[in-house]
Amino acid sequence: MKEEVAIKQRFEQVSGKLNERSRRLVAASEALALGWGGISAVSRATGLSRKAISHGIKELREEEGGREGRIRRTGGGRKTTVSKDASLREDLEQLVEPVTRGDPESPLRWTCKSVRKLAEELRKRGHQVSHELVSQLLHGLGYSLQANRKTREGGDHPDRNVQFEHVNAQAEDFLAAGEPVVSVDAKKKELVGEFKNPGREWGPQGQPEEVRVYDFPIPGLGRATPYGVYDLGQNAGWVNVGMDHDTAAFAVESIRRWWKTVGQHQYPDAKRLLISADGGGSNGSRVRLWKWELQQLANETGLAITVCHLPPGTSKWNKIEHRLFAWISQNWRSKPLTSYAVILQLIAATTTKAGLTVQCQLDSNRYPAGRKVSDEEMATLSIVPDPFHGEWNYTIYPKESSN
Repeated sequence: MKEEVAIKQRFEQVSGKLNERSRRLVAASEALALGWGGISAVSRATGLSRKAISHGIKELREEEGGREGRIRRTGGGRKTTVSKDASLREDLEQLVEPVTRGDPESPLRWTCKSVRKLAEELRKRGHQVSHELVSQLLHGLGYSLQANRKTREGGDHPDRNVQFEHVNAQAEDFLAAGEPVVSVDAKKKELVGEFKNPGREWGPQGQPEEVRVYDFPIPGLGRATPYGVYDLGQNAGWVNVGMDHDTAAFAVESIRRWWKTVGQHQYPDAKRLLISADGGGSNGSRVRLWKWELQQLANETGLAITVCHLPPGTSKWNKIEHRLFAWISQNWRSKPLTSYAVILQLIAATTTKAGLTVQCQLDSNRYPAGRKVSDEEMATLSIVPDPFHGEWNYTIYPKESSN
């Protein structure tokens, strides 16, 4: 009995500094020193199970091998909830997806639903989950609960959330039917040349890459405008790198190049195309040239093109921002974009663990600014507004050739 008290005192002095394996080995050492009956005595004194102590003795007697230094055998320990519940992550993503918000320069994505509400909804779907586990899963998926917005982009529209839900419902309908769904936008213009690019990467100490002090465009190089097309169904990106103005003609040409190069091969039987776009910029809901050019694209492809614009003040929440542009920015961080060739190589090399692939192409065409579309030209469009906010949601149907 005195020996057990002494063992208990010695074990308590060091237990807090030991991990699972070292506690097991210390207890095993005490049991071996006691001899017959030592396992039971040490188990009573330390609180460790007889099985754990026996395992520790076996480890002490084993010769050095591949498992030396491991706390637990490979695959040991209780199986996680996620490993036993294959659909848990997918159901969680579906719950937060319609109202997800993101920053285009960061993989961080934000959700405005609390983990307790999400856990409650998941339990209704048959998952055994706590709000703590939901929090862990959201962090693992790149989400973080935020109390305030990151940027101020204007006032809220009363139908903002309903529009997000409408876009999401449209996307689900198209994807279920095997029709293409793309999110489009132009990334911010980038100076081409030896200019500072934000971010840091590993390199020899004291040997940073030298760049220009002042950010003045270099004649003959100028700026690059990457216009992205993100295919939700394929988790694939297409980037058209423009050398001229970011106009609606350039935006639609980027979509056209994606369709001719990738889309029509991925979706040979497609009759419809859904485009999710910001409410402003070259692909804005009020830009006449955008709709005019889309009519030409519909005529060429034979596709009925449905467009859903994000509501005002939500341009940074477009899916393409955090599913494509964020990863491109990470991939080329701290790397000077010295030439168009370098830009193309860095974009094409962008990948993620989720399987994202990216293709890109240089667009040397000229897109003059200031092109006006007259009322007469607008009257020729085969455009049908949606009953819900027709200024944001509309479909442009192909017109038969007059020949």
